[in-house]
Amino acid sequence: MPAEYGILVAVDGSAESEAAVRWAAEEAAMRHLPITLMHVIVPVVVSYPVRYLKADFQRWQEQNAQSVLDSATTIAQQATDAELDIRREVRHGGAATELIACSKKSEFTVVGSRGLGAVGAGLLGSVSRGLLHYSTRPVAVIRARDSLPDRSLPVLVGIDGSPASDAAAALAFEEASLRGVDLVAMHAWSDLSTVMSGGPGQDVYEQEGAEILGERLAGWQEQYPDVKVWQKIVRDRPAHWLLEEAARAQLVVVGSRGRGGFKRLLLGSVSTTVAESSATPVFVVPSGRRD
Repeated sequence: MPAEYGILVAVDGSAESEAAVRWAAEEAAMRHLPITLMHVIVPVVVSYPVRYLKADFQRWQEQNAQSVLDSATTIAQQATDAELDIRREVRHGGAATELIACSKKSEFTVVGSRGLGAVGAGLLGSVSRGLLHYSTRPVAVIRARDSLPDRSLPVLVGIDGSPASDAAAALAFEEASLRGVDLVAMHAWSDLSTVMSGGPGQDVYEQEGAEILGERLAGWQEQYPDVKVWQKIVRDRPAHWLLEEAARAQLVVVGSRGRGGFKRLLLGSVSTTVAESSATPVFVVPSGRRD
């Protein structure tokens, strides 16, 4: 049954949100899905002596919401030649809270890496971080850039053997097949940056890493015979190597929490670093996305 919101996009008028709309519009056209542009009005709490300004400010918020949605609608229409089913919605409440709730009714949610009011180009905004921590559906994080990645480039996925990376592999094969491109699967046999090159047992670890990667990919390769897979084994620092390889990919797919994550934390250090720092669109996939 199709998700109510189709592809859900958080919009706030920032450059990152505009980039998210462009990317999501192309994705909606490719998948023949509706796209829902959502703007959340955050309640304002005021007290004397400026309480009398509250009504005027609320009217401005409503007008601004429609202006933001009008602009986002135009951007979506101009992003593709396809005829899109564009839906618009204004909600009231905490931005992250509302989007997390609505994300359950979407195929996936698209958000800019940071919105209005964000500090620091390398940091995730509070809304995008909240979605990545708590959404039970995939979340795509988009950074503002001059142009979208070349659609002929491969999809990149990080595999570490955890349940979340298994879910990421499933989505990565799906995305590569949908786009008609190759898939690069990367596995780091250690999360540590202190592993010595050529140290004792390194050959054994590399062999084990190759076996893990092969096992995790085998079933999906049978299901998607049209996808050519390139395997990459690296020694350590998975986030570093994923970011380096991301420069040669059109999409990066990572699990929300890897082998070193604590169960109480939905977002791992690798997925956080990649989502914060990659100029290439990043899909973060929770382990239960298929449930």
